Amino acid sequence: MTISFLWKEAGPVSSVGPPRLFPGPPSPNLPRAVYSRQAVSIMATHSFTDAPPLDILLVPGGIGNRYLNDTTDTAIEDFVAARYPSLQYLLSVCTGAATLAKSGVLRGRKATTNKAAWTWATSFGQGIQWMPTARWTEDGNVWTSSGVSAGMDMTYEFVKVLLGQEIAASTINGMEYTPRVDKGWDPYSVVFNVRPTGTLLSVILPSVLLCFSTSSNLSLLSLFLIPRARACARGRGGYNFRCLLIPASY
Repeated sequence: MTISFLWKEAGPVSSVGPPRLFPGPPSPNLPRAVYSRQAVSIMATHSFTDAPPLDILLVPGGIGNRYLNDTTDTAIEDFVAARYPSLQYLLSVCTGAATLAKSGVLRGRKATTNKAAWTWATSFGQGIQWMPTARWTEDGNVWTSSGVSAGMDMTYEFVKVLLGQEIAASTINGMEYTPRVDKGWDPYSVVFNVRPTGTLLSVILPSVLLCFSTSSNLSLLSLFLIPRARACARGRGGYNFRCLLIPASY
């Protein structure tokens, strides 16, 4: 498995985004974020223009998504839309689902997102059945998860589907992590009082979606779960997936 990181240009990408241009009133659902003064950087290995062929695409959410929306920057959704037909899997975590919605790939599908950011994230796209009570969703080869830690639970299930129960179990045991395995378990839909949004159309799109959300979730999932699963699978036959993660919280 080859894992690549993608942004507008190769090089270091900050995990803390610039101040929003149109921040709006503070949300009572979202506590004040705490950031290190020394923002962790993620090294982008490729730009959007020279990205290699991909089997799996992981798209994160986070505050960076809102900044990109404020500045009408469509670089990520344009890339997702262009690469979507050739992917094997496409997944999103947290508000990364908003990026997928804007790219058009969620049309005719079920999806979910971070319940604390529900109103904002579900305002994008058309013909999407937004699921208000879901830890994660699977609709064909498109997977979306709720906020942050839900991405880890979704990824456990994804690794199990992709590489088998033995490798998935070995991975989480090595991490000493107990995932939620019921994708319908979602107390945060009650905490944040979310309601169904959108409609489901009888449109079936070929291909897939994988996405990650915040920088913390990105580090946990990409630096632990996926590489550990890769190491467990090594030597057990033909696992040669090319993965790319887009660090949106820059």
